[in-house]
Amino acid sequence: MLAAQFPGQGQGEALHRAVRSAEVAEEAGLDAVWLAEHHFVPYGTCPSAVTLAALLLGRTRRLRVGTAVSVLSTVHPVALGEQAALLHVTSGGRFSLGVGRGGPWVDLEVFGSGLQAYETGFPESLDLLVRWLREPSVEARGERFAFREVPVVPRPSESLTETAGPEVVLACTSPASVRMAAERGLPMLLGMHVGDEEKAEMVSLWRRLARAAGHPPERVLDAAHVSAGICQIADRRTDAVETLMKAMPGWLKQGLGAHVTVDGRERPMRDPLAYTELLCGLHPVGTPRLCADRLAATSERTGVSRFALLTEGSGDLAATEENIRRLGAEVLPHLG
Repeated sequence: MLAAQFPGQGQGEALHRAVRSAEVAEEAGLDAVWLAEHHFVPYGTCPSAVTLAALLLGRTRRLRVGTAVSVLSTVHPVALGEQAALLHVTSGGRFSLGVGRGGPWVDLEVFGSGLQAYETGFPESLDLLVRWLREPSVEARGERFAFREVPVVPRPSESLTETAGPEVVLACTSPASVRMAAERGLPMLLGMHVGDEEKAEMVSLWRRLARAAGHPPERVLDAAHVSAGICQIADRRTDAVETLMKAMPGWLKQGLGAHVTVDGRERPMRDPLAYTELLCGLHPVGTPRLCADRLAATSERTGVSRFALLTEGSGDLAATEENIRRLGAEVLPHLG
């Protein structure tokens, strides 16, 4: 859920659609919702995925809520770790923390972290965050973060669940980020612009590197990677595609075009029409049976076991609710 602001919509409308969609997702029997985070752009109007996650965890009883992703380059890892631990403990272990490097956007200037946090500082931030979520006390002696040993409060292990801490998932878009995830034993979040063949290669690389790093074979094979995509259900595939082709290009054009780089570098923008067509071809867009077959085929080809599917591609609340309900009632049964 991006809380996408489509042309002609207000920001409050986009956020309301995201909140309502999560409630419907639980009613429809889905396992989880994943929340995106963006700053200063209508591509997504949620600037704090952990804050929205807190609201949704309070409004639901069974649903897992994850961030996809919290941008680590613009926040102190201890601050994010404290928030994640708090949500893990108070929700009974229903929170997943997805993190990513973000982009070279003006966010780095606004929040004072600077370009270095994006270009070279991410591994240090990630390691500090993971330590905070796994150890009873933490000190730091790195280039960006240096502080005396302090106790972790609240400790994620104090949760009444069997899990010691919140799940951490790493957004991966390159071999370097795959290596970073594998060496730390973190499952990957793979982007929706990537096809099955490339995702299969990334999972295979992750497994090789994770084994080389000494992680147990069962942990390597059971890693629950997440594939991002879109899902639009209709009685005919042509109708599902038409719904997305009418709404998504306008949102993509104004949303992606609003990103501003911190150092003035040129960032080529995808053609909105071509990108929407690409996504329709890669992901479950069509009849319920076609959607189920597409998800099953992707899972078999790639080894990915979880899907974070954007269901708000119509830009309309009622249509999004119907899409989510059909996903639960008509697609999931085909997947067993």
